[in-house]
Amino acid sequence: MGKKHDVLGVDIGGSGIKGAPVDLDAGEFATDRQRIPTPEESTPDAVAEVVAEIVEKFEGDLDKHAPLGITVPAVVHHGTVRTAANIDPSWIGTDADHLFGRAVGRRVHVMNDADAAGVAEMHYGAGRGNDGVVLLTTLGTGIGTALFMGGELLPNTELGHLELDGHDAETRAASSAREEEDLSWEEWAERLQRYYSHVEDLLWPDLIIVGGGVSKKADKYLPLLHTRAPIVPAMLKNDAGIIGAAWQAKHLG
Repeated sequence: MGKKHDVLGVDIGGSGIKGAPVDLDAGEFATDRQRIPTPEESTPDAVAEVVAEIVEKFEGDLDKHAPLGITVPAVVHHGTVRTAANIDPSWIGTDADHLFGRAVGRRVHVMNDADAAGVAEMHYGAGRGNDGVVLLTTLGTGIGTALFMGGELLPNTELGHLELDGHDAETRAASSAREEEDLSWEEWAERLQRYYSHVEDLLWPDLIIVGGGVSKKADKYLPLLHTRAPIVPAMLKNDAGIIGAAWQAKHLG
């Protein structure tokens, strides 16, 4: 069972909503996570109901004053959702901090899903101890990004949407593009090379971390890339969003 000072993290994705209490000393789940399918109509109210259900499952383990950290696949600007990727367009303009706070009766901090994964990697994973410029990219349906300087997050960078060769970068270089176009690892690596070279010319990072489900197969494509900065796979895999959201909620109070 979770300790009373664990903080709950919830990760809202296109297909599933997952949550677990996080032991922030260890940077890992304190108990098994719970997963509930994302409602077919993923409107704010429908999703808030599911989040409340997940919180209820862990209620006995949590301090009643503990905050809740939540990730969404969207730009979150001062608690308000500004874009909608893989969730219902009715999210745009929603004050998510208020919505979820009302649904669960706790202080809530909502953040972008790639930012949450980045926070987890910086504190417990591949970015730990690096106080330079660190870029995390998640390669999935699109390309999510999180950027850090001196360990501090610059939120909502959205560097997957850089224009490259007349295309939105993520439509060419995301993991979904590899699958849809049946690209070999080598062909896909050429597209990733173009993307990472461009990003490096803009930002000059000290470290690039590659996350997303395809990071499990990092050995197939990372050795094919030539970057100035070291480029390494993320360490926390699919747990990163939940862990990062919990860490951020606790430290923002």
